[in-house]
Amino acid sequence: MRKIIILFLTIISFKLIAQEVNIIPLPAKLNINTKNASFIINQNTLIIAPDSLNNSVVFFKDYLSKYYGIVIGRDSTSNKKSNVIKLEVNTIKTLNADRYELFSDDKQIQISASSSKGIFYGIQTLIQLLPYSHKAFPVQIPSVSIVDYPRFAYRGMHLDVSRHFFDVAFVKQYIDYLALHKMNYFHWHLTDDHGWRIEIKKYPKLTEIGAWRNGSIIGLWPGKGNENIKYQVLPNEIKITPKDAVIKTDGIRHGGYYTQEQIKEVVDYAAKRYITIIPEIEMPAHSMALLAAYPELGTEPNKKYTVAETWGMMNKYNNVLQASDTTFKFLENVLTEVMALFPSPYIHIGGDEASKVWWKQSAVSQQIMKTNGLKNESEMQSYFIRKMERFVNSKGKTIIGWNEILQGGLAPNAVVMSWQGEKGGIEAAKQHHKAIMTPENKLYFNHGQFVKEDSLTASTPSMLADVYNYEPIPAELNAEQAKYIWGAQGCLWSEYITNPAKVQYQLFPRLDALSEVLWSPKEKRNYPDFQKRLKVQFKRYDLMGIAYSKRYLE
Repeated sequence: MRKIIILFLTIISFKLIAQEVNIIPLPAKLNINTKNASFIINQNTLIIAPDSLNNSVVFFKDYLSKYYGIVIGRDSTSNKKSNVIKLEVNTIKTLNADRYELFSDDKQIQISASSSKGIFYGIQTLIQLLPYSHKAFPVQIPSVSIVDYPRFAYRGMHLDVSRHFFDVAFVKQYIDYLALHKMNYFHWHLTDDHGWRIEIKKYPKLTEIGAWRNGSIIGLWPGKGNENIKYQVLPNEIKITPKDAVIKTDGIRHGGYYTQEQIKEVVDYAAKRYITIIPEIEMPAHSMALLAAYPELGTEPNKKYTVAETWGMMNKYNNVLQASDTTFKFLENVLTEVMALFPSPYIHIGGDEASKVWWKQSAVSQQIMKTNGLKNESEMQSYFIRKMERFVNSKGKTIIGWNEILQGGLAPNAVVMSWQGEKGGIEAAKQHHKAIMTPENKLYFNHGQFVKEDSLTASTPSMLADVYNYEPIPAELNAEQAKYIWGAQGCLWSEYITNPAKVQYQLFPRLDALSEVLWSPKEKRNYPDFQKRLKVQFKRYDLMGIAYSKRYLE
């Protein structure tokens, strides 16, 4: 009798587990069929899918094998009716190629969409229907009906590999994190003052010299909001204030770069996950690594430039390129190689934080302004960006730039990425330009997650609730203008992020919140419900070995 009771309780327990559905981002429409039995995945389960859906099949099979130790078969034409997972591209007419439908019962799981990309998003939802423990047995999928599609077309995440370099294996892992959250753009910040990270065969010194620096700043750069911050420099704890600040570096050589073959490998990897990589080549500022290799392109050509070891000093060192024909030809040659590597229709050219003082102090710059009828240095900024835009457009691609590209007049076809609040995105949308919202105070994940942070981060916190409650479409835009808000993006700058575990800690769970902002219907967003689902998501992260703050579990 006791064995029967235990067996009954075990079955009930399995059924409760099977009916628990906690998906992030929340689907547009979700129905749980509590009266139906669950689908059980075992070694005899078969995936039925055409060869055109190989990306989705391989992704799911690899995930199932890695975390549950189950290897399932695959067939493209089988007529089997039970214990099967069917993936099908149908002829349903839809304006949204990302849309998918998922149905499951005790006999089969069906995922259908009008595109292979939609199928892939359905697979990400199926993964979140799996048990969150590899010890779960049997592996059950609850009976559900889902119709799902994203709210925004641009769902992006950024990674800075200039301040600290991350190898190819981790970049691929990062891309997998984005795929699991149905993100579709990866903004790869490849160049900056602190390191040039992409091989350019025409200019080998960019990586021979520009990819390496002789040290990195210790602790936080003192500035607004950082006056009373303490940070630990082992074995002593030092108080930083503007008055007694001593800028120190660790003296440890740091660097690395990606070969063109490695770039191709990563681009292919992302494409199989339906993620477009947007490369960023910074100009006209944030170019210290470039200038260390080719000083003749700066406003002080006789200066000995070095790859920067500190950050936060825009007006304290000259990192601005000269707006000369020589510079433009150099950048055109660089971008020609970059565009050959990245099939993305978009190229990010930076355009931010170009201190005008260096052009003011340069006689050559002033002559360039006079020759071209430029009234001030802001117009010089616009002149620079427009020149580069014309070249990029001639290659069939579009530029994206930080909101400073609005200075002096926006280039005709440019997309604006608004980081200094929302003003730049609003202005761009009113001018009928696409805008991507990534306001620093909300969506910069290098900032701390808590008022009192456990680790070294940028000062002002960007807390989980603030990320989740962020609305990318500003209220002041009318319906027509709002159409130009393409989406939003989280940014992860790596000044204080030196290893993969710290990347994970800063990324999760704010990536979960952002994914729901960008994917789920606005009217369905509910922070308490999100927090409930997040508790289960953390268990999945435990399964996957992903680092996150345990303070969320308190």
